[in-house]
Amino acid sequence: MRHKPGAAVVLLSGGMDSATCLAIAASQGHACHTLAFDYGQRHRVELEMAARQAKAFGARVHRVIRVDLAALGGSALTGDGEVPRRDPGDRIPPTYVPARNAVFLSLGLGWAEVLGASDLFIGANQVDYSGYPDCRRAFLEAFERMANLATRAGTEGQPLRIRAPLLDMGKAAIIRRGMELGVDFKSTHTCYHPDAQGLACGLCPSCRLRLGGFAEAGLDDPLAYQRLS
Repeated sequence: MRHKPGAAVVLLSGGMDSATCLAIAASQGHACHTLAFDYGQRHRVELEMAARQAKAFGARVHRVIRVDLAALGGSALTGDGEVPRRDPGDRIPPTYVPARNAVFLSLGLGWAEVLGASDLFIGANQVDYSGYPDCRRAFLEAFERMANLATRAGTEGQPLRIRAPLLDMGKAAIIRRGMELGVDFKSTHTCYHPDAQGLACGLCPSCRLRLGGFAEAGLDDPLAYQRLS
């Protein structure tokens, strides 16, 4: 397979973390190919935001793949139960989507191999996050090992690297870095429980993490909120 130096696949949800991750990848000179997923999520407005971010940072190609994780159930994000309005503490929250990052990374891996890309970026974070097990360093390192055993590229001496530049950053640091790189946070979506117009609720754990990050960074969140607008 012909290698294309600098090509990278970036998983792009449309949220603030993945947008900052894309900005970092672009700033490092990668030819970014962005990949978003329509997986049956309630907050499908994030797909529109992903397209905006892909355009803003000059993605070579932006693709949306339909993966019906809602058919499997097991998550409040795909309609199986209520989205919580407070942090569940040490428990994995009902917004966890079973195997979501494993599925998304696998599809990103396939595209990376087709492109001859050696880097697969994901905006995973294990500091200010919701406690999802598939956002941890141990999972990402294990996936990288698997990827290089399971692909022709890996076994023929073209190893793939899983890149998670936000993994150990808090939300305030992510926001500051994104601002430095020109991320338009108004064109990102974080809320798990938006209204019919796509406005964020300002109350769910994901919104609280975002608002807390902006407050810690000493910045105003440019996003409009249902309860704050």
